[in-house]
Amino acid sequence: MSLFLRSRQGFRLTAAGEALVPYAQDIVTTTGEALAAVKSASLSGDRSLVIGALETVAGEVLPALLANLRQDQPELRIRIEVAGSDHLLQRLLDGLNDIAFCFRKGAIDERLARREFAQEPLIMIGPPAAGSDLPPSGLDALIAQPFIATEPGCVYRHLFDEAWRQAGLTPPRPFTEVGSITAIVRLVAVGSGYAFVPRIAAREALASGAVATIQLSGFEFFATLDMVWRRRRVQPADLTLLLARVGRVQRSLKRDDDRLRREEPCLS
Repeated sequence: MSLFLRSRQGFRLTAAGEALVPYAQDIVTTTGEALAAVKSASLSGDRSLVIGALETVAGEVLPALLANLRQDQPELRIRIEVAGSDHLLQRLLDGLNDIAFCFRKGAIDERLARREFAQEPLIMIGPPAAGSDLPPSGLDALIAQPFIATEPGCVYRHLFDEAWRQAGLTPPRPFTEVGSITAIVRLVAVGSGYAFVPRIAAREALASGAVATIQLSGFEFFATLDMVWRRRRVQPADLTLLLARVGRVQRSLKRDDDRLRREEPCLS
């Protein structure tokens, strides 16, 4: 049985060769996982976990999770990589990161697994002093206001556009595009415009009164924050341990969010 055909242009796969490709890829992946498992077992004193996260998640979600993990696993070395969703997912596929925390943006590669971490409210924020200048009606009356958003292709821009579409409106073109969600919140605070952001991105600014939630009649939108990891026959022990800690941290974050909702300033 021939797997290759040779010609002047080089080699190409036969039908049998094409049929073998996915099995060969599976063998390579499984061999890599087996070697990693053996190394992990033999080097129990050199344990590490690489976590990828969006900017907001790294600052607002991971500290509580990692503090909880550190209590029981003080010898575990942890590295956090902050990047955009596409980069984080590719790092998982390349076997360079163990897990990623990012907002859902459609389907993912079948080689990856994901679990919902939280349903995060998407809110509209503005500077507190601008409340009297806003139209008194719903989202459709606000479409002409100056909005700030991230660049096209970013998951936060995806959430911005989806918020308008869910309200039955065409997403407006932002007056300002910024590559950082933290910078967007700060621009809103100084009066540069309005923004749709996940509540956790504005948690600190809301608590201090630097920005306020703009109450919108009949509007409610939630973004799904996922944990994503590469499928393996046997998951690394430290990744399994991290996933087991998640429930405890989710309950803690929910309590904090409920308290923030009661205390945050609102413009209606």
